[in-house]
Amino acid sequence: MTAPILPLTEAASHWPARGALIGLDLGTKTIGVSVSDPDRKLATGVETLKRTAFTADAARLIALAQARNAVGFVLGLPINMDGSEGPRAQSTRAFARNFSRLTDLPIGLWDERLSTAAVERELIAADASRAKRAKVIDEHAAIFILQGALDRLVAFHR
Repeated sequence: MTAPILPLTEAASHWPARGALIGLDLGTKTIGVSVSDPDRKLATGVETLKRTAFTADAARLIALAQARNAVGFVLGLPINMDGSEGPRAQSTRAFARNFSRLTDLPIGLWDERLSTAAVERELIAADASRAKRAKVIDEHAAIFILQGALDRLVAFHR
């Protein structure tokens, strides 16, 4: 059981036509989790998972995917503005490699440049306090990542 890890549009060919996708924003201390509807039109927040041990985190993500009958995962890949991959992107790829050994659900990687910054701006515009922003930023970043991926897939399939 090793899931393929592919760029988003290639991963899409491994997912059935319908079925929820789980979006992940990997942080050093937390993992923001979102889910799409089965028709992949809208991403909604699920939770912010406090990171502990990899095995425990992976088990929680797999349980969330099973509970929602998900058919795949979308991981935000933090690419640098110049298109290069730094330590955070390498860490995300390492997480994906380890995670792929525990699931057979295909994993799509989606360029998440500036997702957290965009979400931070939205939350500030909504007048969310600093404490409130800290609690929800990763989950909202996961929504932003997954919604961007869903919108890309619609454009890709036209």
